[in-house]
Amino acid sequence: MTTHKKNEEYEIVITDIGTEGEGIGHLDDGYTLFVQGGLPGDKVLAHIIKAQKKYAIAKLVKVISASSDRGEAPCPLAGRCGGCQIMELKYEAQLKYKANKVCELLTRVGGFEPEYISGIYEGIIGCDTGEKENETPVRFRNKAQYPVGKDREGNVITGFYAPHSHRIVACEDCLIGAAGDAKILKAIREFMDKHDISAYDENTHKGLIRHILIRTGYKTGEIQVCLIINGKSIPHAEELTDKLNGLSFDGEAKIVSICTSKNTEETNVIMGDEYSVLYGTGYITDMIGDLSFHISPLSFYQVNPYQTDKLYKKALEYAALTGSETVWDLYCGIGTISLFLARAAGKVYGVEVVPQAIEDARENARINRIDNADFFTGKAEEVLPAFYADATSSPEALHPDVIVVDPPRKGCDSACLETMLKMQPERIVYVSCDPATLARDLKFLCEGGSYELKKVVNVDMFGGSLHVETVVSLVRK
Repeated sequence: MTTHKKNEEYEIVITDIGTEGEGIGHLDDGYTLFVQGGLPGDKVLAHIIKAQKKYAIAKLVKVISASSDRGEAPCPLAGRCGGCQIMELKYEAQLKYKANKVCELLTRVGGFEPEYISGIYEGIIGCDTGEKENETPVRFRNKAQYPVGKDREGNVITGFYAPHSHRIVACEDCLIGAAGDAKILKAIREFMDKHDISAYDENTHKGLIRHILIRTGYKTGEIQVCLIINGKSIPHAEELTDKLNGLSFDGEAKIVSICTSKNTEETNVIMGDEYSVLYGTGYITDMIGDLSFHISPLSFYQVNPYQTDKLYKKALEYAALTGSETVWDLYCGIGTISLFLARAAGKVYGVEVVPQAIEDARENARINRIDNADFFTGKAEEVLPAFYADATSSPEALHPDVIVVDPPRKGCDSACLETMLKMQPERIVYVSCDPATLARDLKFLCEGGSYELKKVVNVDMFGGSLHVETVVSLVRK
């Protein structure tokens, strides 16, 4: 193979997108270039910045001829901020790419035949919140976590990390975030400047304000602000709460909760284990369909309110409940899917590792007057096997009709999957945020012949990014 070196430049056609959103192309000798900013169909001039034996990292010098799928990104920071990797790809092409990637992983990693997947695939449900036709959706996130730092002149900045780094790209108004975020961030920056309150520095582990978490209830207009701090408290906290409460927002939006979360660890984890309330309640209330939910700073809650209802309706459809079934909901969070299921089932058991989330789940069941859902605190891979091994467990719970799983990106633990097979539910509904781990887990559940993959559908929760949610239906043979 020809040796390629740093600073060489090549004209290359981009044919695919990598896991971090970079364009992928190949030279005539088979050498691979990963080109940040390149889109499939582009012919570009690429400059190698780091060369390895079989591939190189390159920067985009110019687009020689643009792909027919290249569009105009609504955000001026597209390509600089690491949040929306493919915002310059037309939205229809984004959906096509995500659908193809899921189907490809199900065949390559899951071992399912391409023809079989194409026969059960129900397509991808897109989001319709773009301001222009075929443009990336905007203003769809109800939660954002903004790192806080300083620029070269020493000014406090808030924004997002650049690709492959922890260098903050200043962003005064994120277009996929809630409209009120910009005012809140500006007020906090002004407060920090006035009182010389330091921003956190990851290199020195010094500085007070690490991140700013903002949640917005799109149905209720309730806003929560949580400052993650490298210390015990914020100086002049009362002045800050007065300043934030003096802000005005469009429509019915208003701040109902201001909190701090202490995190003094040298870690990339954003939130601390607990939070303290400076003003108002420790939660906001929002709705999915006609169900209300209390959401605290530590709660997991789907970030796209427009698509969440569609996602949960698909999960409910695949569960095929008639009113008498026993259901387990693993990785249940604050009980969002559990309560959707409970209204159509006989009994629901929810499992979640975060104690605060389970408290929220029980409270959410109470405020929605749902009394047929019980919740357990612990890891699904520990709670489920222990429950199965307990001789006093009820037969209905030991052999449920349906198991629903909505795990984190790492997928399900093998102990959890093994217990699911032992429980032999008639149906398994798997909601996934990572198609690679989904494919791996489906292979485990299906290769022994116990379960058959019946339906697959995607829901686009994160327009402009590479992420996609998948819902699948498994039926016991």
